[in-house]
Amino acid sequence: MDNALIRRYRDFLDSGKTERECVKAVIKAAEEHGYKDIMACSSLRPGDKVYYQMYGKSIALFQIGSGKAEDGMNILGAHIDSPRLDIKMKPLYESDGIVYLDTHYYGGIKKYQWVALPLAIHGIAVKKDGTKIDITIGEDDESALCISDLLPHIAQDQMKKTAAEVINGEDLDIIIGLSDDRTSEEKDKGRKAILSILSGKYGIEEDDFISAELEAVPAGKAKLMGLDGSMILAYGQDDRICAFTSLEALLDAGDSERTLCCVLVDKEEIGSTGSTGMDSMFFENAVSELLARLPGGYDGLKLRRMLMNSYMLSSDVNSAYDPLNASLFDKKNSSFLGGGIVFNKYTGSRGKSGASDANAEFIAKLRAKMDDNNVPFQMAELAKVDIGGGGTIAKYAAYYGMSVIDAGVAVMSMHAPWEITAAKDVEGAVKCYKAFLSIM
Repeated sequence: MDNALIRRYRDFLDSGKTERECVKAVIKAAEEHGYKDIMACSSLRPGDKVYYQMYGKSIALFQIGSGKAEDGMNILGAHIDSPRLDIKMKPLYESDGIVYLDTHYYGGIKKYQWVALPLAIHGIAVKKDGTKIDITIGEDDESALCISDLLPHIAQDQMKKTAAEVINGEDLDIIIGLSDDRTSEEKDKGRKAILSILSGKYGIEEDDFISAELEAVPAGKAKLMGLDGSMILAYGQDDRICAFTSLEALLDAGDSERTLCCVLVDKEEIGSTGSTGMDSMFFENAVSELLARLPGGYDGLKLRRMLMNSYMLSSDVNSAYDPLNASLFDKKNSSFLGGGIVFNKYTGSRGKSGASDANAEFIAKLRAKMDDNNVPFQMAELAKVDIGGGGTIAKYAAYYGMSVIDAGVAVMSMHAPWEITAAKDVEGAVKCYKAFLSIM
């Protein structure tokens, strides 16, 4: 096992618990490898390395190839958002001496998994004058935040509910403080005390929550798991394990005839919507800026050809086979922890709804490249046909006509606050992505 690689991956997870933190870490690593902001470049030539970012939450990196742009690119695409709890615009309130932050969950979560769990808050607040303040609360070894749960002694009615009903979304409120005197006649004494702490530590007032992006995530660092250290237990591995390994592969790439790209996007967990999601003009705008700086300049037809002739791995995780829930899986079409990169021909749900469905010719090309480079891989689905499913960014790439398939790491306990992967699959993913980047 490449211990240095695993250490870098764990550090990436620890420093990148939000999209903004991930983009900041990506830019730092990219610039150390010679990448420049494309907006600071007037022209580009083969061998140049540039990045294009959107609102600090999505980023595309390009290594310019020596061939014709319209012949296409080799693209690694992953998402850097993960399920979490978002802090509401007017979140702070006190009830019977306990001070809370009101939340709205983001992405597909099991709400009951987020109670009685150490939480931290990461994000930014932007003041009216434009001052941007980075905020991290609850990540040190001495403090954390939490959502309370009922004690089993009085939870008889709660225990009769389905898992989806055990806790309502509006009850996922985070305890952030306690009044030092709940008998005081002063109204909201605890709430005012919390506001004073926020003002003193971060220079923010209550109204600054309105223009803030604050995310509640599991507190603590990524850990090795198992007595043999063969696994990784961490928050946000869907899909930051693929984002990290995609970036590693690109930064280590040599000279190429085809332009190489790594695109890391936001909002996949809620349908790739918004200006920083894959279902937007973000990636097309990035490629357009690239073409505008290459010899010959921007040309609409050249852009269309460049996108259509590209190959892409939609680097997204797959559900790992769970022996304790074997009845949900078609075992012969499942992926396993430690089994290598997972190619998923189609995601979607049930009748392939929402899938892009990769073409056979592209899969054959990938098979040959993996075998030539001794890269172990698995072909798998998420689960049995009628069980359910999910979507990825693949269909948004397929919109341009490019050849695309989902290719990621098997994850157990996906979307839980702490997810499980095999350490050897991190190394396997990098090896796969490097091989893919060399496809002609």
